[in-house]
Amino acid sequence: MSMMAGIQGQVLEVTVVGCQKLKDTEWFSRQDPYVVLEYSSTRHRTRTCTDGGKNAVFQEKFMFTMLEGLRDLKVAVWNSNTLSTDDLIGNATIKLQKALSEGYDDCTWTLQSKNGRYAGEVRLILHYAAAKKQNYGSAQLAPPYAPQVPHYSAPYSGPSLYPQVQYSQPQSAYPPASAYPHQPSAYPPPSASAYPPAPSAYPPGPSAYPPPPPSSIYPPQQSPYYPQGPYPGQYPPPPY
Repeated sequence: MSMMAGIQGQVLEVTVVGCQKLKDTEWFSRQDPYVVLEYSSTRHRTRTCTDGGKNAVFQEKFMFTMLEGLRDLKVAVWNSNTLSTDDLIGNATIKLQKALSEGYDDCTWTLQSKNGRYAGEVRLILHYAAAKKQNYGSAQLAPPYAPQVPHYSAPYSGPSLYPQVQYSQPQSAYPPASAYPHQPSAYPPPSASAYPPAPSAYPPGPSAYPPPPPSSIYPPQQSPYYPQGPYPGQYPPPPY
């Protein structure tokens, strides 16, 4: 289906921006141009730009109801006269293909005089809002997309893309504590009373031993080598 199909009854918006380089149809004064738009049997006319001369500005907007099979818009620029009929400055036929397909067209069209000569330029802005709706409608003719459901696949069981590095634990020089059962001691623990206490490194204090007995308790010891003479204190004894 064509994007431009179904234009029957749709609205085309046309903005007359202005004219430039118009052929001058006046001899003694400046011309007063205006623009006429015609689509089928519908005609719209802008205001007259008094003393517009060769460059006239309008900035007026008009609406046209589209007809199926008619995709041309006629435009004519006239010079307004007070005492005589208006003079045709130039006309042109505007193709609506771009506006109907893309929804927008802003361009300057060349005007031609009755003799087919260059008569100036007219700038129009065409806006066709139904183009977006038709594009959306054509998109809806396509089969609807299924909702995106997250897919969870089975875990990957094949070989790994990267080599697996094995890291070994360092071997200890000593066997683990649990490698051997606990053996009872072959010798009983030493008793505190099995051995005499070690001598102290320091002599005992004065209270460790009893005080010596007084000297009067023990008699004086006699010499075993010399007998006691009758006269003590003399040796040898005197003769008789």
